[in-house]
Amino acid sequence: MPAKPRSLIVGNWKMNGLRSSLVEIAHMARGYDSKLRRACEFIVCPPATLVYFAAKEALGSHIGIGAQDCHIEASGAFTGEVSAEMLADSGATTVIVGHSERRSYSAETDGDVKSKALAALRAGLMPIICVGETNSDREGGHTLAVIKRQLSGSVPGSADSETLVVAYEPIWAIGTGLTPTLADIAEVHRFIHRELNAILGSHGAALRRVLYGGSVKPSNAREILALEHVDGALVGGASLKAEDFLAIARAAPAPH
Repeated sequence: MPAKPRSLIVGNWKMNGLRSSLVEIAHMARGYDSKLRRACEFIVCPPATLVYFAAKEALGSHIGIGAQDCHIEASGAFTGEVSAEMLADSGATTVIVGHSERRSYSAETDGDVKSKALAALRAGLMPIICVGETNSDREGGHTLAVIKRQLSGSVPGSADSETLVVAYEPIWAIGTGLTPTLADIAEVHRFIHRELNAILGSHGAALRRVLYGGSVKPSNAREILALEHVDGALVGGASLKAEDFLAIARAAPAPH
């Protein structure tokens, strides 16, 4: 069995947080000690208004700061939008693209997500590409077909496979407290790794990471992160409090 890469633990604050919330990043920085750094990579994605301030707060802590979305163009007449280059200039190192809430509320297509992933790579950011099925997809037995379609349409085939991350977030599990069985998670993650190899080739496959997201919390993180094909977690509500987020990170298995 090839060695697992160091786990990647990413917090998505969504539309939560003011400057006063940065105290949580300060607490995370104190808890992200050398032992934890050996076990996992740690990234927090606050709203765009806090990216610069969060990057400043995290300076020297080894905590990465990311963003939750980006525009496909580097600049131009796109009122209210934020480019990947602007995010990088603010201190971001990564950006989430294709989150189910963006796909749903903003009607983003797989093609849109691919364009945003390419924009992230253009700006030197690591894209985290989200995929996941609805409850009706799952009940109809279409989970793998949906994931295959999303990966095929959303993942840039020319991307550097070592800088691209995929997050599997079953839509029906986001914020609901529900999670798939461990066997279901393992099956989908194994499938995603196989599909990524088909899209991107086998070069860098050992370093390629697929995260699980969907009601990840301290009470279930250890068993999920221990699964063979799970390389980390994309955490929503539990990432808003340093104590909970650090507990999830501490559940990551030691690299081997």
